[in-house]
Amino acid sequence: MNRRAFLTLAALSGLAGTAGLLSGCSSGSSGGPDRHPAPPLDLSVPLRIPPLLHPAPDADGVRRYELTMLAGSSELLPGKPTATWGFNGPYLGPTLRASRGDRVAVTVRNTLPEASTVHWHGMRLPAAMDGGPHQMVAPGETWSPTWTVDQPAATTWYHPHPHGATARHVYRGLAGLFLLDDDHDAALPSAYGVDDVPLILQDKEFTADGALDGDPLKGTFGILGDRILVNGTYNPRFDVTTERVRLRVLNGSNARLYRLSFADRRRFHVVATDGGLLAAPVETDSLPLSPGERAEIVVAFAPGDDAVLRTLDDGTDIARGDFDLIRFAAAARPAPSPALPAVLGAFEPITPPRGAKVRRFTLNGHDAINGEPVDMSRIDEVVPAGAVEIWEVRNNVYSHNFHIHEVAFQLLDGSGRPAAGYAGGRKDTVFVPGKSTVRLAVRFGTTTDPSAPYMYHCHLLRHEDSGMMGQFVLVEPGTEDTVPRTLPAPAGHRH
Repeated sequence: MNRRAFLTLAALSGLAGTAGLLSGCSSGSSGGPDRHPAPPLDLSVPLRIPPLLHPAPDADGVRRYELTMLAGSSELLPGKPTATWGFNGPYLGPTLRASRGDRVAVTVRNTLPEASTVHWHGMRLPAAMDGGPHQMVAPGETWSPTWTVDQPAATTWYHPHPHGATARHVYRGLAGLFLLDDDHDAALPSAYGVDDVPLILQDKEFTADGALDGDPLKGTFGILGDRILVNGTYNPRFDVTTERVRLRVLNGSNARLYRLSFADRRRFHVVATDGGLLAAPVETDSLPLSPGERAEIVVAFAPGDDAVLRTLDDGTDIARGDFDLIRFAAAARPAPSPALPAVLGAFEPITPPRGAKVRRFTLNGHDAINGEPVDMSRIDEVVPAGAVEIWEVRNNVYSHNFHIHEVAFQLLDGSGRPAAGYAGGRKDTVFVPGKSTVRLAVRFGTTTDPSAPYMYHCHLLRHEDSGMMGQFVLVEPGTEDTVPRTLPAPAGHRH
């Protein structure tokens, strides 16, 4: 079995918009111990599309959503029930949708046997509504965040963020997408589940009887599973009915990096990254995504096309194994699609001012930033609201990535190489390869709260849970030196 494809790839995620690669790889295991090898796939199971929640505004003009965290059972592998957690169902959650300017309110109910949270990853909102580890929801309790959507169209997502337990809660199935629309993405495919299709990628390990296997905190990175689910579907197929399809791809895995490419090496266009649309589509044949990252791509299909999307092992320590992910089977007469726009919208570069503050963060091992494990009662950074700063993240060891709550940032450079192509889009999560440094132009919001922190952390969830995380607050400019640097730790949290 020809499992390995040779890749000539840039070390930094996304810096090479086009990467030379040889296809022909087959689905395989992660390369580690594998007691239950994954069988060859025929990619024949219809792709599950998460239900869409897009409620009409009520009499007060508010879109109201309800999410219930619950334990259940799912048939993730054929004929084998698996104990799972989900939102409004046994696994994953519905796709929420809103538009820029909407006022939204979410009622979050926790029926799980332990406390959890719901973090709005990629959403720009007040810290008290962020759903980080300071907004715990106890069993049997509810949490009701409200905010106004004030950011460009983007693919964001939601997931638990309880300190020390995030990896386990996400691995069991608690995650979902939150799509934001505005006038600029109207020219792109937008029929949800038809030509605007979510792809939530997650790798798992299973026991022989179908139970989720392994410890999400084991080893250096946590689980790198030998089976890949797409929207909770194993061995999936999507029937293409239009000439072009917009794929909203989320790396929802705990640790795995995906190097996405089609088996026939067809090229596609990246139209958006974590924080929203690019200035113009970027053509490529390979797309890397580390945990927490999202991208929107537009793929063209000819009548009768049979195309397989894969992830390829490029030698990175968290991209082990070559796997077929999903088959796209095109109709004999797909419906016409509008041409892909040459210009996507009013892209606003994030440009640090002359003399911008530079903050430096060093990643060593997997349990600290700048040599300090997170302390939930310590404020690590105090940032003036509305600031644009440069954050320099130096990684002295193996693979990490870096996520900042609330903000939008752009990659300035990686190990001295300027960002190019889709790597220069707006983001909130960035891959930081081992022995490398990235510099980010970070734009902060304007909502101040010196007593409610946001988080920054590695989004390899085993690392986040081990303490590779810090806290910052946004304050009125000029008050940075007067606000307290400590706060009460949330009940039940360890430092």
